[in-house]
Amino acid sequence: MSEAPPIEPVVLTGRAVRLEPLTLAHVPGLHAAASEDRSTYNWTPVPDGEAAHRRYVETMISEHAAGRRLGFATVRVADDRPEDDRVVGTTSYLDPQRWPGGNGRLDSIEIGSTWISASAQRTVVNSEAKLLMLAHAFEVMDVYRVVLNTDARNVRSRTAIARIGATFEGVLHGFRYGVEGTPRDTATFAIRASEWPEVRARLEARVSVST
Repeated sequence: MSEAPPIEPVVLTGRAVRLEPLTLAHVPGLHAAASEDRSTYNWTPVPDGEAAHRRYVETMISEHAAGRRLGFATVRVADDRPEDDRVVGTTSYLDPQRWPGGNGRLDSIEIGSTWISASAQRTVVNSEAKLLMLAHAFEVMDVYRVVLNTDARNVRSRTAIARIGATFEGVLHGFRYGVEGTPRDTATFAIRASEWPEVRARLEARVSVST
């Protein structure tokens, strides 16, 4: 079976966040971000050590070439001081789907494999990154739905996803690997194109309050 075409790379820029397609140049920044306080990664597998981050990025690049993913470095934008911009984590578009009977465009895509540094958590970073990625998915890629998955045990993440207006679709048992290295139960949510305007308004309100 032939591989799918790669997801087109793009830089997504907001007021406080810039999402850049992952390259090996991001490895030191990712290593520094993940080293801040690893106790915050209770439910999210995050590489530990610079060599592990290099392998992680190399895998992301290979998966992009195979049409399975587009990984981003999440960059915190410093006010009027580009030299102070710094990598604070990573996120991805993954699992692109083209359904039988469609017109060949992407019908569905997932936003996931997301983690950010301890100092960037509970800031505008995650909300604006989600706003940028959802806007690009619905308004440029023209997908019908966006999927967001999380470890079923991660109550905080499930609450945050539901709060923006995503619909809970159920629990996938033994779906993907958890932090223990064994298959986990995964809570899956989705946002349809018809729901995007309301979700966008919620995210924009959250970002405007936080910046």
